[in-house]
Amino acid sequence: MTEDWKNRVFLTLNAGSSSLKVALYGAYDDTPIITGQADRIGPEGTLKLKDGEGQPMQVVAGDLTTHDGALGAAIATIRTARPDLRLAAIGHRVVHGGAQYTAPVVLTPEVMEDLGKLSSFAPLHQPHNLAGVRTAMAAFPGVPQVACFDTAFHRGQPFVNDTFAIPYRYYEQGVRRYGFHGLSYDYVTGELQRIAPHLMAGRVVVAHLGNGASMCAIYRGQSVASSMGFSALDGLPMGTRCGQIDPGVLLYMLDQEKLDTAQIRQILYNESGLMGLSGGLSNDMRSLEAADSPEAHRAIDYFVFRIQRELGAMAAVMGGIDALVFCGGIGENSRVVRRRVCERLGWMGIEIDHGLNAQGSQIISSEFARTTVMVVPTHEELVIARAARAVAGVPAKEAA
Repeated sequence: MTEDWKNRVFLTLNAGSSSLKVALYGAYDDTPIITGQADRIGPEGTLKLKDGEGQPMQVVAGDLTTHDGALGAAIATIRTARPDLRLAAIGHRVVHGGAQYTAPVVLTPEVMEDLGKLSSFAPLHQPHNLAGVRTAMAAFPGVPQVACFDTAFHRGQPFVNDTFAIPYRYYEQGVRRYGFHGLSYDYVTGELQRIAPHLMAGRVVVAHLGNGASMCAIYRGQSVASSMGFSALDGLPMGTRCGQIDPGVLLYMLDQEKLDTAQIRQILYNESGLMGLSGGLSNDMRSLEAADSPEAHRAIDYFVFRIQRELGAMAAVMGGIDALVFCGGIGENSRVVRRRVCERLGWMGIEIDHGLNAQGSQIISSEFARTTVMVVPTHEELVIARAARAVAGVPAKEAA
């Protein structure tokens, strides 16, 4: 029964605010057949794809200034390299599922219409996500398209972590703390359950640090608090997004500077965060660390400070902390950020081994630290692929 499925594959598409990740999986193997990423989409956009052996593939030229163009180039490359492709389903990361969508769903015109209405909640992501779906539908007509939502992981949070102290009618209208990066948290909690189940039975804070950044308090495997809220703006500062901000600042922009909502949206989503704090130097942590300038230092200082502050809040929500886990592009690769975040946190039982941290080991806490500190590379694409397999009805693999 499984013989036919050995030759069928699943494509995953993960559009971030400035990147697009693609991966191709078989029906039974969690190691991808093809992986790739369009990075720094825009005038300096790049696209790299690798085969299952990790060898670079010849990329079909395309427009890398937009997400849609990058996706088109990636699909063209895959189809050229694998003309025998038998796609069973395509899985998409969709940032916002609202209060309605709490699990992966097959995309229909009705679902697409619902998700389109949520674009104002996540204007930096949702339009890109849905444009990717339409491009994939046009390229592979008749192939099931499956949406996996970043908000779904957080839907069971307690009311006090799900609401704002504004008139209750807004809560009934859907103005809630949705939380994001749920696919990443889903994967990391699954990995922790596999490699350190004793930690998953307790109190874990996961820090997803990248161009988009957030933190999540996970108690006994369930999300109980997230740094992000109604939109993907709240919480930690990010590459170009502001993070937490006093609403009075927005009123000041409206009343004193006479800015309209489009102008304010541009500032908050595209001109703030690391980019804004560094005076326009860069939104990329790699560039800021290499710059070693006062502008870069102040951006990194604030980024680290907000992570430490949010970590204290997350621990308070759970009544303590047993483990801190770093993931995401910055969390996985910046030993400087990890080291600086963990400084002065001995009162929380956090102490890292600097040698292990420099090596990027899985466990970087010192031998006698009360709180375990780990680096667990996230794998959102695999979460999406597994959901697509489930929708496609891949049968259990028969014993050899």
